[in-house]
Amino acid sequence: MKGNPVIRANDLTRRFGNFVAVDRISFEVHPGELFGFLGANGAGKTTAMRMLSGLIRPTSGTAIVLGYDVYRQSEAIKRSIGYMSQRFSLYEDLTIMENIRFYGGIYGLNAHLLSQRADEMLTQLDLKHQRDQLVRSLPTGWRQKLAFAVAILHRPRLVFLDEPTGGVDPIVRREFWEWILDYVAQGNTVFATTHYMDEAEYCSRLSVMVNGRIAAIGSPLELRGHFGVHDMEELFLNLAASTGT
Repeated sequence: MKGNPVIRANDLTRRFGNFVAVDRISFEVHPGELFGFLGANGAGKTTAMRMLSGLIRPTSGTAIVLGYDVYRQSEAIKRSIGYMSQRFSLYEDLTIMENIRFYGGIYGLNAHLLSQRADEMLTQLDLKHQRDQLVRSLPTGWRQKLAFAVAILHRPRLVFLDEPTGGVDPIVRREFWEWILDYVAQGNTVFATTHYMDEAEYCSRLSVMVNGRIAAIGSPLELRGHFGVHDMEELFLNLAASTGT
């Protein structure tokens, strides 16, 4: 990958009292990568992402995201990235269009650009005729699609997606990942967490998280070859067993 890393973390750590949620993780993410954090629930994936996106402060270690320091410039990070949370990130009591206007305002889009992108988004989602429909009335898969579209409304170079396909059926999951891959193909960077082993195969590189630590990192092909396994599920089970999980 060319260019300076869009994310550089070194010994990044987060404790909650005596519990170490993220334990001295170090890695880089390069421009144009689809970088994944693969791990079971509770492995530290979401906590790591929240530190990198400026939402929570690390306990120790360092991290630079898009040139901004996570300690001193967290607000600049939030303004520069796209973010889709694990829990549904849109306002369910607002309409589709009200959500788009709300987030467009947060991202600083002027009225003309917001109108243009909203029209493009609703056309792509085939929701133009539902623009005044409450978000809570949409099926889960459609809400997730809309949440991703809103997260990239301002065309960020870096997008964080936390378990973006949780709770949706396999067909929608596959379609969702096609959208993500298309966004990466446009030269953007995506950092995604998942506990679905098959989704790891979409990643340029991934980190396997076990008990708050990085147990392995590399491309799916490299990891399968290095550990002599056939798929990500076998790799994850072997790594989890070796750490006593």
